[in-house]
Amino acid sequence: MSQFRKSRPFNGGRPVRNYQNRGGSQNRRQPKKAYIHPSKFVQSASPQTEQVYVPEHSFKDFALVEIIKTNLDAMNYQHPSPIQDQAIQPGLEGKDIVGIANTGTGKTAAFAIPVLNRLITERASKAIILAPTRELAEQIEQQCRVIGRGSGLDGVLLIGGVPMGPQLRDLKNNPRIIIGTPGRIKDHLTRGSLKIKDCNIAVLDEVDRMLDMGFVHDITHILSNTSTDRQGYYFSATLDARVRDVINKFSNNVTHITVKSGDTSSNVEQNIVMHNAQNKLDKLHDILIHDSTSKTIIFDDTHRLVEKLSKELAVRGFKTEAIHGGKSQSQRKNALKKFKNNEVTVLVATDVAARGLDVSDVTHVINYSLPQSYDDYVHRIGRTGRAGKIGNALTFIDEKVER
Repeated sequence: MSQFRKSRPFNGGRPVRNYQNRGGSQNRRQPKKAYIHPSKFVQSASPQTEQVYVPEHSFKDFALVEIIKTNLDAMNYQHPSPIQDQAIQPGLEGKDIVGIANTGTGKTAAFAIPVLNRLITERASKAIILAPTRELAEQIEQQCRVIGRGSGLDGVLLIGGVPMGPQLRDLKNNPRIIIGTPGRIKDHLTRGSLKIKDCNIAVLDEVDRMLDMGFVHDITHILSNTSTDRQGYYFSATLDARVRDVINKFSNNVTHITVKSGDTSSNVEQNIVMHNAQNKLDKLHDILIHDSTSKTIIFDDTHRLVEKLSKELAVRGFKTEAIHGGKSQSQRKNALKKFKNNEVTVLVATDVAARGLDVSDVTHVINYSLPQSYDDYVHRIGRTGRAGKIGNALTFIDEKVER
Protein backbone atom coordinates (compact mmCIF):
# COMPACT_ATOMS: atom_id res chain seq x y z
CA MET A 1 0.00 0.00 0.00
CA SER A 2 2.78 2.34 -0.99
CA GLN A 3 0.38 5.04 -2.11
CA PHE A 4 -1.34 5.32 1.29
CA ARG A 5 -1.36 9.04 2.06
CA LYS A 6 -1.01 10.32 5.56
CA SER A 7 -1.70 13.84 6.78
CA ARG A 8 1.24 15.82 8.10
CA PRO A 9 1.28 16.16 11.88
CA PHE A 10 0.30 19.43 13.51
CA ASN A 11 3.45 21.55 13.18
CA GLY A 12 2.82 24.43 15.53
CA GLY A 13 0.83 26.45 13.03
CA ARG A 14 -2.03 28.49 14.32
CA PRO A 15 -4.97 26.19 15.13
CA VAL A 16 -8.60 27.15 14.94
CA ARG A 17 -10.33 27.72 18.24
CA ASN A 18 -10.57 24.45 20.22
CA TYR A 19 -9.01 22.69 17.24
CA GLN A 20 -8.00 19.54 19.09
CA ASN A 21 -11.56 19.03 20.26
CA ARG A 22 -13.13 19.15 16.82
CA GLY A 23 -14.93 15.96 16.01
CA GLY A 24 -14.20 14.35 19.35
CA SER A 25 -15.75 13.87 22.74
CA GLN A 26 -13.21 15.76 24.78
CA ASN A 27 -15.68 18.36 26.04
CA ARG A 28 -18.41 15.92 26.85
CA ARG A 29 -19.34 15.54 30.48
CA GLN A 30 -17.52 12.76 32.29
CA PRO A 31 -19.95 9.84 32.73
CA LYS A 32 -20.73 8.61 36.22
CA LYS A 33 -18.39 5.84 37.30
CA ALA A 34 -19.70 2.41 38.16
CA TYR A 35 -18.97 1.36 41.73
CA ILE A 36 -16.29 -1.32 41.92
CA HIS A 37 -15.55 -2.91 45.26
CA PRO A 38 -11.86 -2.48 46.19
CA SER A 39 -11.48 -6.24 46.54
CA LYS A 40 -11.76 -6.47 42.75
CA PHE A 41 -8.46 -4.60 42.50
CA VAL A 42 -6.54 -7.10 44.64
CA GLN A 43 -5.17 -10.29 43.13
CA SER A 44 -1.86 -12.08 43.38
CA ALA A 45 -0.03 -12.87 40.19
CA SER A 46 -0.24 -16.56 39.37
CA PRO A 47 1.59 -17.15 36.10
CA GLN A 48 0.26 -20.13 34.23
CA THR A 49 1.71 -22.13 31.41
CA GLU A 50 0.25 -20.63 28.28
CA GLN A 51 -1.90 -23.05 26.33
CA VAL A 52 -0.69 -23.28 22.77
CA TYR A 53 -3.45 -22.52 20.29
CA VAL A 54 -3.53 -24.89 17.33
CA PRO A 55 -5.05 -23.01 14.37
CA GLU A 56 -7.27 -24.74 11.87
CA HIS A 57 -5.66 -22.81 9.02
CA SER A 58 -2.29 -21.52 7.94
CA PHE A 59 -2.10 -18.25 6.03
CA LYS A 60 -1.33 -20.28 2.92
CA ASP A 61 -4.72 -22.00 3.24
CA PHE A 62 -6.62 -18.75 2.70
CA ALA A 63 -7.51 -17.73 -0.86
CA LEU A 64 -5.44 -14.55 -0.78
CA VAL A 65 -3.91 -12.67 -3.68
CA GLU A 66 -0.19 -13.24 -4.12
CA ILE A 67 0.85 -9.73 -3.09
CA ILE A 68 -0.77 -10.15 0.33
CA LYS A 69 0.74 -13.62 0.78
CA THR A 70 4.16 -12.20 -0.07
CA ASN A 71 3.75 -9.36 2.40
CA LEU A 72 2.58 -11.70 5.17
CA ASP A 73 5.65 -13.86 4.57
CA ALA A 74 7.84 -10.77 4.83
CA MET A 75 6.11 -9.90 8.12
CA ASN A 76 6.90 -13.43 9.34
CA TYR A 77 3.20 -14.25 9.67
CA GLN A 78 3.27 -18.04 9.81
CA HIS A 79 0.33 -19.13 11.93
CA PRO A 80 -2.87 -17.15 12.47
CA SER A 81 -3.83 -16.03 15.97
CA PRO A 82 -7.20 -17.34 17.23
CA ILE A 83 -9.13 -14.27 16.06
CA GLN A 84 -7.38 -14.34 12.67
CA ASP A 85 -7.93 -18.08 12.30
CA GLN A 86 -11.66 -17.70 12.87
CA ALA A 87 -12.37 -14.34 11.20
CA ILE A 88 -10.37 -14.28 7.96
CA GLN A 89 -12.23 -17.07 6.14
CA PRO A 90 -15.79 -15.79 6.78
CA GLY A 91 -14.49 -12.31 5.95
CA LEU A 92 -13.24 -13.58 2.59
CA GLU A 93 -16.67 -15.14 2.04
CA GLY A 94 -18.31 -11.75 2.46
CA LYS A 95 -20.01 -12.46 5.77
CA ASP A 96 -20.66 -9.86 8.46
CA ILE A 97 -18.46 -10.51 11.49
CA VAL A 98 -18.71 -9.67 15.18
CA GLY A 99 -15.39 -10.28 16.92
CA ILE A 100 -15.12 -10.06 20.70
CA ALA A 101 -11.42 -9.68 21.35
CA ASN A 102 -9.03 -7.68 23.49
CA THR A 103 -6.19 -5.49 22.28
CA GLY A 104 -3.12 -7.58 21.47
CA THR A 105 -5.00 -10.53 19.96
CA GLY A 106 -4.14 -9.72 16.35
CA LYS A 107 -7.59 -8.37 15.56
CA THR A 108 -6.34 -5.63 13.21
CA ALA A 109 -4.93 -8.17 10.78
CA ALA A 110 -8.09 -10.27 11.26
CA PHE A 111 -10.10 -7.65 9.40
CA ALA A 112 -7.34 -5.92 7.39
CA ILE A 113 -6.37 -9.08 5.49
CA PRO A 114 -9.85 -9.93 4.09
CA VAL A 115 -10.72 -6.25 3.54
CA LEU A 116 -7.56 -5.54 1.54
CA ASN A 117 -7.92 -8.79 -0.38
CA ARG A 118 -11.42 -7.81 -1.48
CA LEU A 119 -10.33 -4.31 -2.48
CA ILE A 120 -7.56 -5.74 -4.64
CA THR A 121 -9.82 -8.29 -6.35
CA GLU A 122 -12.88 -6.03 -6.69
CA ARG A 123 -11.93 -2.68 -8.21
CA ALA A 124 -15.36 -1.19 -7.49
CA SER A 125 -15.18 -1.87 -3.75
CA LYS A 126 -14.36 0.79 -1.15
CA ALA A 127 -13.86 0.47 2.61
CA ILE A 128 -14.27 2.72 5.62
CA ILE A 129 -12.63 1.83 8.95
CA LEU A 130 -13.59 3.63 12.18
CA ALA A 131 -11.50 3.66 15.36
CA PRO A 132 -12.06 5.55 18.63
CA THR A 133 -8.71 7.34 18.86
CA ARG A 134 -6.09 8.89 16.63
CA GLU A 135 -3.42 6.48 17.85
CA LEU A 136 -5.47 3.39 17.04
CA ALA A 137 -6.46 4.78 13.64
CA GLU A 138 -2.78 5.38 12.90
CA GLN A 139 -1.87 1.84 13.94
CA ILE A 140 -4.56 0.43 11.66
CA GLU A 141 -3.35 2.59 8.78
CA GLN A 142 0.24 1.47 9.31
CA GLN A 143 -0.71 -2.21 9.36
CA CYS A 144 -2.86 -1.85 6.24
CA ARG A 145 0.06 -0.11 4.56
CA VAL A 146 2.39 -3.04 5.30
CA ILE A 147 -0.08 -5.82 4.44
CA GLY A 148 -1.08 -4.07 1.21
CA ARG A 149 2.39 -2.90 0.16
CA GLY A 150 2.83 -2.94 -3.61
CA SER A 151 -0.87 -3.39 -4.34
CA GLY A 152 -1.42 0.14 -5.63
CA LEU A 153 -4.32 0.71 -3.24
CA ASP A 154 -4.82 4.32 -2.27
CA GLY A 155 -5.98 5.30 1.22
CA VAL A 156 -6.39 8.28 3.50
CA LEU A 157 -6.13 8.77 7.26
CA LEU A 158 -8.75 11.17 8.67
CA ILE A 159 -8.09 12.08 12.30
CA GLY A 160 -8.37 15.16 14.48
CA GLY A 161 -5.47 17.11 15.90
CA VAL A 162 -3.99 17.73 12.44
CA PRO A 163 -4.92 20.36 9.81
CA MET A 164 -7.78 19.74 7.40
CA GLY A 165 -5.83 20.94 4.35
CA PRO A 166 -3.77 17.83 3.54
CA GLN A 167 -6.80 15.62 4.17
CA LEU A 168 -8.91 17.70 1.77
CA ARG A 169 -6.22 17.35 -0.91
CA ASP A 170 -5.91 13.60 -0.39
CA LEU A 171 -9.67 13.11 -0.60
CA LYS A 172 -9.69 14.63 -4.09
CA ASN A 173 -7.80 11.50 -5.23
CA ASN A 174 -10.87 9.40 -4.37
CA PRO A 175 -9.06 6.93 -2.05
CA ARG A 176 -10.55 3.47 -1.75
CA ILE A 177 -9.70 3.02 1.93
CA ILE A 178 -10.83 5.61 4.47
CA ILE A 179 -9.44 5.15 7.99
CA GLY A 180 -10.19 7.54 10.80
CA THR A 181 -12.01 8.66 13.91
CA PRO A 182 -15.79 9.20 13.83
CA GLY A 183 -15.65 12.91 14.64
CA ARG A 184 -13.25 13.88 11.86
CA ILE A 185 -14.95 11.63 9.32
CA LYS A 186 -18.30 13.21 10.16
CA ASP A 187 -16.69 16.65 9.77
CA HIS A 188 -15.70 15.74 6.21
CA LEU A 189 -19.16 14.35 5.45
CA THR A 190 -20.72 17.60 6.68
CA ARG A 191 -18.30 19.66 4.56
CA GLY A 192 -19.09 17.55 1.52
CA SER A 193 -15.41 16.69 1.08
CA LEU A 194 -16.07 12.98 1.68
CA LYS A 195 -18.59 10.81 -0.18
CA ILE A 196 -19.06 7.27 1.09
CA LYS A 197 -22.29 6.11 -0.53
CA ASP A 198 -20.25 3.62 -2.56
CA CYS A 199 -18.41 2.22 0.49
CA ASN A 200 -19.51 -1.42 0.59
CA ILE A 201 -17.18 -2.49 3.41
CA ALA A 202 -17.43 -0.96 6.90
CA VAL A 203 -15.21 -1.79 9.87
CA LEU A 204 -15.86 -0.60 13.42
CA ASP A 205 -12.90 -1.32 15.70
CA GLU A 206 -13.37 -1.09 19.48
CA VAL A 207 -17.09 -0.40 19.15
CA ASP A 208 -17.57 -0.36 22.93
CA ARG A 209 -14.97 2.36 23.37
CA MET A 210 -16.49 4.51 20.64
CA LEU A 211 -19.85 4.26 22.38
CA ASP A 212 -18.23 5.10 25.73
CA MET A 213 -16.85 8.24 24.11
CA GLY A 214 -20.30 9.32 22.95
CA PHE A 215 -19.87 8.56 19.25
CA VAL A 216 -23.12 6.61 18.80
CA HIS A 217 -24.79 9.34 16.73
CA ASP A 218 -21.66 9.90 14.65
CA ILE A 219 -21.39 6.17 13.93
CA THR A 220 -25.06 5.98 12.99
CA HIS A 221 -24.72 8.98 10.69
CA ILE A 222 -21.61 7.59 9.01
CA LEU A 223 -22.90 4.06 8.43
CA SER A 224 -26.24 5.41 7.20
CA ASN A 225 -24.32 7.19 4.43
CA THR A 226 -22.57 4.03 3.20
CA SER A 227 -23.92 1.50 0.73
CA THR A 228 -26.91 -0.47 1.99
CA ASP A 229 -25.32 -3.54 0.43
CA ARG A 230 -22.25 -3.57 2.63
CA GLN A 231 -20.17 -6.08 4.54
CA GLY A 232 -19.67 -5.19 8.19
CA TYR A 233 -16.89 -6.00 10.64
CA TYR A 234 -17.55 -5.14 14.29
CA PHE A 235 -14.79 -5.66 16.85
CA SER A 236 -15.26 -4.98 20.55
CA ALA A 237 -13.85 -6.01 23.92
CA THR A 238 -17.39 -6.42 25.25
CA LEU A 239 -20.80 -7.24 23.81
CA ASP A 240 -23.27 -5.32 25.94
CA ALA A 241 -26.73 -4.08 24.96
CA ARG A 242 -25.41 -0.86 23.42
CA VAL A 243 -22.99 -2.70 21.15
CA ARG A 244 -25.70 -5.18 20.15
CA ASP A 245 -28.05 -2.32 19.26
CA VAL A 246 -25.51 -0.81 16.86
CA ILE A 247 -24.74 -4.14 15.24
CA ASN A 248 -28.40 -5.14 14.90
CA LYS A 249 -29.21 -1.79 13.31
CA PHE A 250 -26.75 -2.26 10.48
CA SER A 251 -26.25 -6.01 10.05
CA ASN A 252 -28.20 -9.23 9.88
CA ASN A 253 -27.07 -12.83 10.18
CA VAL A 254 -23.63 -12.05 11.59
CA THR A 255 -20.88 -14.56 12.36
CA HIS A 256 -19.93 -14.30 16.05
CA ILE A 257 -16.35 -14.96 17.17
CA THR A 258 -15.14 -14.72 20.77
CA VAL A 259 -11.50 -15.12 21.76
CA LYS A 260 -11.31 -13.35 25.13
CA SER A 261 -12.19 -14.28 28.68
CA GLY A 262 -12.85 -10.83 30.13
CA ASP A 263 -10.61 -11.60 33.11
CA THR A 264 -7.53 -9.76 34.26
CA SER A 265 -4.16 -11.22 33.40
CA SER A 266 -2.82 -13.87 35.75
CA ASN A 267 0.62 -12.30 35.19
CA VAL A 268 -0.32 -9.06 36.95
CA GLU A 269 0.16 -8.51 40.68
CA GLN A 270 -2.79 -6.31 41.67
CA ASN A 271 -3.19 -4.27 44.84
CA ILE A 272 -4.70 -1.09 46.25
CA VAL A 273 -3.18 2.03 47.80
CA MET A 274 -5.28 3.73 50.49
CA HIS A 275 -4.85 7.50 50.58
CA ASN A 276 -6.36 10.76 51.70
CA ALA A 277 -6.34 14.16 50.01
CA GLN A 278 -3.21 15.23 51.85
CA ASN A 279 -0.94 12.25 51.19
CA LYS A 280 -2.03 10.99 47.76
CA LEU A 281 0.78 12.58 45.75
CA ASP A 282 3.38 11.66 48.37
CA LYS A 283 2.27 8.02 48.25
CA LEU A 284 2.62 8.03 44.47
CA HIS A 285 6.08 9.58 44.85
CA ASP A 286 7.15 6.81 47.23
CA ILE A 287 5.88 4.10 44.89
CA LEU A 288 7.77 5.53 41.93
CA ILE A 289 10.96 5.64 43.98
CA HIS A 290 10.83 2.34 45.84
CA ASP A 291 8.84 -0.14 43.73
CA SER A 292 11.28 -0.73 40.83
CA THR A 293 8.98 1.15 38.51
CA SER A 294 11.24 1.25 35.48
CA LYS A 295 8.39 1.98 33.05
CA THR A 296 5.05 3.17 34.41
CA ILE A 297 1.72 4.28 32.95
CA ILE A 298 -0.42 6.38 35.31
CA PHE A 299 -4.11 6.89 34.52
CA ASP A 300 -6.07 9.97 35.52
CA ASP A 301 -9.50 11.26 34.54
CA THR A 302 -9.21 14.47 32.53
CA HIS A 303 -6.85 16.54 30.41
CA ARG A 304 -6.38 19.02 33.24
CA LEU A 305 -5.66 16.39 35.89
CA VAL A 306 -3.24 14.51 33.64
CA GLU A 307 -1.34 17.69 32.79
CA LYS A 308 -1.28 18.78 36.45
CA LEU A 309 -0.02 15.42 37.71
CA SER A 310 2.66 15.19 35.03
CA LYS A 311 3.99 18.63 35.95
CA GLU A 312 3.92 17.85 39.68
CA LEU A 313 5.94 14.67 39.11
CA ALA A 314 8.40 16.53 36.88
CA VAL A 315 8.98 19.08 39.64
CA ARG A 316 9.80 16.17 41.95
CA GLY A 317 12.48 14.97 39.54
CA PHE A 318 10.68 12.26 37.57
CA LYS A 319 11.04 12.00 33.79
CA THR A 320 7.42 12.27 32.68
CA GLU A 321 5.28 12.94 29.65
CA ALA A 322 1.52 13.43 29.41
CA ILE A 323 -0.83 12.30 26.66
CA HIS A 324 -4.46 13.33 26.37
CA GLY A 325 -6.93 14.41 23.71
CA GLY A 326 -6.08 18.07 24.18
CA LYS A 327 -2.58 17.55 22.77
CA SER A 328 -1.83 17.75 19.08
CA GLN A 329 -1.13 14.50 17.29
CA SER A 330 2.55 15.29 16.88
CA GLN A 331 2.86 16.04 20.62
CA ARG A 332 1.23 12.72 21.51
CA LYS A 333 3.43 10.80 19.09
CA ASN A 334 6.55 12.48 20.43
CA ALA A 335 5.59 11.67 24.03
CA LEU A 336 4.93 8.04 23.16
CA LYS A 337 8.22 7.78 21.26
CA LYS A 338 10.12 9.06 24.30
CA PHE A 339 8.34 6.55 26.53
CA LYS A 340 9.08 3.64 24.19
CA ASN A 341 12.73 4.69 23.94
CA ASN A 342 13.06 5.04 27.74
CA GLU A 343 13.79 8.76 27.49
CA VAL A 344 10.97 9.16 30.00
CA THR A 345 9.94 6.50 32.51
CA VAL A 346 6.48 7.75 33.48
CA LEU A 347 3.59 8.30 31.07
CA VAL A 348 0.51 10.02 32.52
CA ALA A 349 -2.56 9.46 30.37
CA THR A 350 -6.31 9.57 30.04
CA ASP A 351 -8.15 6.38 29.08
CA VAL A 352 -9.01 7.74 25.64
CA ALA A 353 -5.47 8.79 24.77
CA ALA A 354 -4.02 5.48 25.96
CA ARG A 355 -6.47 3.37 23.98
CA GLY A 356 -4.59 1.28 21.46
CA LEU A 357 -1.13 1.99 22.87
CA ASP A 358 1.28 -0.87 22.30
CA VAL A 359 4.33 -0.48 24.55
CA SER A 360 6.44 -3.40 25.69
CA ASP A 361 8.09 -3.81 29.09
CA VAL A 362 5.63 -1.71 31.10
CA THR A 363 6.39 -2.69 34.70
CA HIS A 364 3.58 -0.83 36.45
CA VAL A 365 0.11 0.49 35.72
CA ILE A 366 -1.15 2.92 38.36
CA ASN A 367 -4.81 3.90 38.54
CA TYR A 368 -4.42 7.32 40.17
CA SER A 369 -8.12 7.76 39.48
CA LEU A 370 -10.64 4.92 39.44
CA PRO A 371 -11.66 3.53 36.06
CA GLN A 372 -15.15 4.13 34.71
CA SER A 373 -15.96 0.42 34.78
CA TYR A 374 -14.36 -2.94 35.50
CA ASP A 375 -13.92 -3.51 31.76
CA ASP A 376 -11.89 -0.31 31.65
CA TYR A 377 -9.83 -1.60 34.58
CA VAL A 378 -9.10 -4.83 32.72
CA HIS A 379 -8.06 -2.86 29.67
CA ARG A 380 -5.84 -0.49 31.68
CA ILE A 381 -3.86 -3.16 33.49
CA GLY A 382 -3.54 -5.24 30.34
CA ARG A 383 -0.70 -2.91 29.39
CA THR A 384 1.59 -4.71 31.86
CA GLY A 385 2.37 -8.37 32.48
CA ARG A 386 2.84 -9.14 28.80
CA ALA A 387 4.98 -11.75 27.05
CA GLY A 388 5.11 -13.97 30.13
CA LYS A 389 6.52 -11.23 32.38
CA ILE A 390 5.09 -10.29 35.78
CA GLY A 391 3.48 -6.86 35.85
CA ASN A 392 2.10 -4.72 38.65
CA ALA A 393 -1.17 -2.81 38.93
CA LEU A 394 -1.90 -0.40 41.78
CA THR A 395 -5.24 1.33 42.29
CA PHE A 396 -5.59 4.38 44.52
CA ILE A 397 -8.60 4.21 46.86
CA ASP A 398 -9.78 7.20 48.90
CA GLU A 399 -9.94 6.00 52.50
CA LYS A 400 -12.70 8.50 53.23
CA VAL A 401 -14.94 6.97 50.57
CA GLU A 402 -14.24 3.39 51.61
CA ARG A 403 -14.38 3.95 55.36
